[in-house]
Amino acid sequence: MQWTNKGSALLLAGALLVLSGPLAAPTASGAPALPLAPGASRTAAEPAEPAEGPDPLDFAVVVDQSASLAEKDLARETEAAALLSQGEISERSRAAVIGFGSSEKSGQSPVREVCPLTVADAAGRERLSECVQQLGHIDTARMGPGTDFPAAIRQAVTRLTEARPDGAKTPAAPKVVFLLTDGKLDVADSPEYGTDRDTRQSNGARRLTEELARARAAGVQIWPLGFGSEIDRSALTAMAEGGYRGACSDIPGSVPVMRVVGTSAEIDKALQETFAAARCARIAQGTVGKPPADLTVTIPPLATDGSLTVAKHDPKVRVTYYDPAGRKVPVGGEFDGSSFEVSGQDGPVEALRVKDPLPGRWRVHIEAPEGHGDREVAVRAIWQGRLRSDVTLDPASPRAGEKVTVQVRMQTRRGVVITDPRQLAGLSASAEVAGAGFAPFTFRLADDGRAPDAKAGDVRFTGTFTLPAGATGDLELVTRMAAPGITSDRRPVHARRGPDVPVVTAGLAVERTTVHPGGTVRGTLDVTNNDSAPHTLRLALQDQTPGTEITVAPTPVTAAAGKSTRIPFTVTLAAGTALGELGGRIAVVDTGARDAVLDTAFLDVLVVAPPTWWDRWWKAVTGGAVVVLVLAVLTAIRLVARRRRRDLTGLTLELRDDGRSLYTLTVRKGQSESGAFAFTVDEPYGGPPTLRNVRGTAAATAHVLRRTGSGELLLRSRGGGQVPVRAGEPIGLGDHELVVRGGRTPTPRTRDLPWSRRTRDPRRTGSGRDSGRGTDPGTRTDTGAAAGSGPGAGGATGGSDTYDRNF
Repeated sequence: MQWTNKGSALLLAGALLVLSGPLAAPTASGAPALPLAPGASRTAAEPAEPAEGPDPLDFAVVVDQSASLAEKDLARETEAAALLSQGEISERSRAAVIGFGSSEKSGQSPVREVCPLTVADAAGRERLSECVQQLGHIDTARMGPGTDFPAAIRQAVTRLTEARPDGAKTPAAPKVVFLLTDGKLDVADSPEYGTDRDTRQSNGARRLTEELARARAAGVQIWPLGFGSEIDRSALTAMAEGGYRGACSDIPGSVPVMRVVGTSAEIDKALQETFAAARCARIAQGTVGKPPADLTVTIPPLATDGSLTVAKHDPKVRVTYYDPAGRKVPVGGEFDGSSFEVSGQDGPVEALRVKDPLPGRWRVHIEAPEGHGDREVAVRAIWQGRLRSDVTLDPASPRAGEKVTVQVRMQTRRGVVITDPRQLAGLSASAEVAGAGFAPFTFRLADDGRAPDAKAGDVRFTGTFTLPAGATGDLELVTRMAAPGITSDRRPVHARRGPDVPVVTAGLAVERTTVHPGGTVRGTLDVTNNDSAPHTLRLALQDQTPGTEITVAPTPVTAAAGKSTRIPFTVTLAAGTALGELGGRIAVVDTGARDAVLDTAFLDVLVVAPPTWWDRWWKAVTGGAVVVLVLAVLTAIRLVARRRRRDLTGLTLELRDDGRSLYTLTVRKGQSESGAFAFTVDEPYGGPPTLRNVRGTAAATAHVLRRTGSGELLLRSRGGGQVPVRAGEPIGLGDHELVVRGGRTPTPRTRDLPWSRRTRDPRRTGSGRDSGRGTDPGTRTDTGAAAGSGPGAGGATGGSDTYDRNF
């Protein structure tokens, strides 16, 4: 068996639901997280509400002090015993520490009770810390060197079966013996077992069997732990199996079993793991280091009770504790919802007991004066989660022969609802129903998504049973759950068998939703009133998370006589509601029937932070920005394209007279920014006419050549109208002719072309035919001549021949 895993096997046992009436019998009252001893029972005088803390445990640490042990082995046994007595998580538990050897001559005893059975409260743990250190010293005059297992077990069983001082006020606690040894039975030199060595050994083995049978009858478990190479494994197995075989859990690993480690250096860790298996607690292994150092150990969210144990070996080592928030915690008293109590500060083992610890990584700072920091210090945490069961029945008051659905969920004492199924991995659940008029029976609870369970993994365990027809009154229902490290608080819930014919039936439905603080949750109440008179019902909130402010409206409500009514209602959360799962239930009760509960429903609501402005509008803002950007880009592209279509840059204007070229002028970049080019014909006295570009106010009385958006050229002569211009074809301009050639020919949009030209193949109307129309063969020579002479030639080019070659 792998103890690393089995030592963590623990119990979520006895999540108790008592349906009306006092606790009467062990089978119907709900077992504690740890088992009752045989013959133990409860009485009607027992308080219905159990204590908040973990269940108590009575245990004895029985330590081998035979001659085979070296001094370092004794020291390690002493520290291991101190770890158990200091690390116990319940202040109601009792612990005893017993050393044993043999009795071989007058004045010797086989056992040495260094710590009598002591309640492990604050004062008791200090006494245990002091008395356990006596194990480190052997008085050979008072104890022989042998190994008398029968005497050691007899002494431990006798002490553990002593009555508790508080009598019936505390339920019978489980009884456990943790036995440490490095060898085997050795009573060969003990006269009380016979006259010779062989007889003594044989009688010692028989006596050990008798003492184990006595332990079994008294309900005392035996958990042996051996170390070294001389261990009699078969004898240790017989001790584990010979004692009481009851366990704190049905999970494998919680039934007594022997364990062996190689050396005494390993027994502190192994003994704590053994203790956890028997205690139905869990061990969290921390770090180790030599002072000065910061050690860490992690406590999970499920933990409600625990102890941080520090094996410091040297009492001079000083320890300071810091919670996961980095705050130094007190060694006693209350702090931020947790209770603290330190013990063993002047011993080799120190422990900090914590109730409702803050989950996360705890830091333990260790320091020591010079000469006292040469040994490694180890920190561990032993913890148990004591959860509050939240149980609902549908219907809440069942009739005989009616099918009943039971649903259970759990939450911590801090009000945190358990929603992560991984925290309860491996959990098994069942329930037992008992009551007057029928024999008790058991049914299964599951969270597997199979009917009646609504959803797998939602940590709501559901099952059904049919109330027997013979049920006559009070009912009792006990749910039992087993999971590592978890136990239930077993709070009772009361109800009675309902009447055969229901007068008023009600069904609650509350929406499963996500809301913000200050929001509302909708629900409906369906009521059927079979009575001849109206009934007043009230909606009530139950098992709310502490500090949560919730209101329900309307309440009260009236169920009309002889009718079925649907009544909507709302549950309103206060503005300061904490984020997370909203715990609790809503119930509808009949005020005219002593507040009989007609139905209940969980508030299955998740409270989340309200959205910010950006959360609400980021899609609209982003989409609008994209639209604006796209429109801007399209507009810019359109404007650029339009300007390019209307651009006249590169066009050559040729002034002619009777087919003879007089002057040419090329439109340069920037001279037709608006799609128009203004020019005049200058005719100086005695010189040839020239063309000149004009701008500004002079353009109003000049000739203007422009291009339309469709690419068509138009000429507005000074004082005249506007006429179309074809490239290469002369057009009249006063006493002269004007021919326009070249330039960048824009691609007109299809919609701007005449219909006759939209279907024409552009390859069949080449520019060569149009550009050659009306061209004078002598133009190039004349243009060249004209370009080189005459006033105003600064705006002219070297002739159209040069332009045509470039374009």
